[in-house]
Amino acid sequence: QFVESGGGLVQPGGSLTLSCAASGFPFSLYVMGWYRRAPGKEREVVATLTSGSLTTYYSDSVKGRFTISRDNAQNTVYLQMNSLKPEDTGAYFCNAGTTLETVQVHFNWGQGTQVTVSS
Repeated sequence: QFVESGGGLVQPGGSLTLSCAASGFPFSLYVMGWYRRAPGKEREVVATLTSGSLTTYYSDSVKGRFTISRDNAQNTVYLQMNSLKPEDTGAYFCNAGTTLETVQVHFNWGQGTQVTVSS
């Protein structure tokens, strides 16, 4: 139900834009979010936004550098990542969140897309 793309290898300070195509549920009605699992760590919330994009949440570690957005007509959610740091390295996943600030989600996880920040 989720196909994430856009990851890759980027140098510190660089930028990437992730995309997630969702299907199989009424996308426009759900909170959508990006989550990541860094090596050796549990999955965490990166950014989420409400169905109408009126409210967003960002983890402290990405606030001011990442921007989440959605296109309800295309059932797609995006994550613009700027000023990337090595600690942003990890597998990035999208899902429909049950809340804005937790990793509790409605559906099974997709394959994710790998982001590696390294010189």
